[in-house]
Amino acid sequence: MVRSSVLRFVVSLFLGIFILYSCVEKDDTELGLNPQVAAELLNTSYGTNARQVMDVFLPANRSTSSTKVFVWIHGGGWVDGTKDEFVQFKPWLEAVQDDYAYIALNYRLFNISTGANKFPSQEEDIKNAMAYIQSQLSEWDVSDEIILAGGSAGGHLALLHSHKNNQNGLVKAVVAFFPPTELVSFHGFSLFTQLLFDNLLGGNPTAKPAIYADSSPVGFITPNSVPTVFFHGNIDTVVPISQSEILEDALVAKNVPHLVEYIQGQGHGFTPATNQDLIGKAQVFLDGVLE
Repeated sequence: MVRSSVLRFVVSLFLGIFILYSCVEKDDTELGLNPQVAAELLNTSYGTNARQVMDVFLPANRSTSSTKVFVWIHGGGWVDGTKDEFVQFKPWLEAVQDDYAYIALNYRLFNISTGANKFPSQEEDIKNAMAYIQSQLSEWDVSDEIILAGGSAGGHLALLHSHKNNQNGLVKAVVAFFPPTELVSFHGFSLFTQLLFDNLLGGNPTAKPAIYADSSPVGFITPNSVPTVFFHGNIDTVVPISQSEILEDALVAKNVPHLVEYIQGQGHGFTPATNQDLIGKAQVFLDGVLE
């Protein structure tokens, strides 16, 4: 009886060890942690809100020494849009970028009807998302060479984080398409922008000067700011081209490396051919400043 009990115990112990080992190996594979294998980690949470999620696209044969990270923030006037916007840009980026991981972010949207998620909720979400990304770099087997990018409101958030909240130096360069940059002048652009900012920021520039200043990327540019790429159409009726001209003046004044191009005859959103061309030009610039 004793010998039988011992035998059963030994068999059970070996089975338990085998099952545990098998589960660990399986979990690692399912999580895409093998750096030789490409992985998509969709709807990865960086907070408790349903909007605080990101899609992570990891390339095969990545490494912490060479694989850069390109993070995209969607547009939509701070009230609309999703990370799915990145799908159209991803093939154009992959065509000119080697050994890059990609991340597309969602963030909380302002609800103009209820007043929920006023600014700086969106700014805080980007800060939290970037902190989460930093915590996962070694787990994902990618480097800490991060480019932050976005279009329209996403471009504003990318610029704001890169020039205001990048104290740890994680972001190495920023790319923005037709971005708002100086919200006092943007407030008076149209009746729509007046209504939007009066609600989003809790008042007009006279009543709330501090939050307008705190939410405007141009006010945080210094000689040590990261290299900046931005593009704007000269007939943009949503975000006026003057917003990028103000940004250009600030970068020139502080001698910050930058690439800017004003697109003739195009507005708030470029043609696919123009987007592809600009992404190629941006990458040439980025390759130069990141080496």
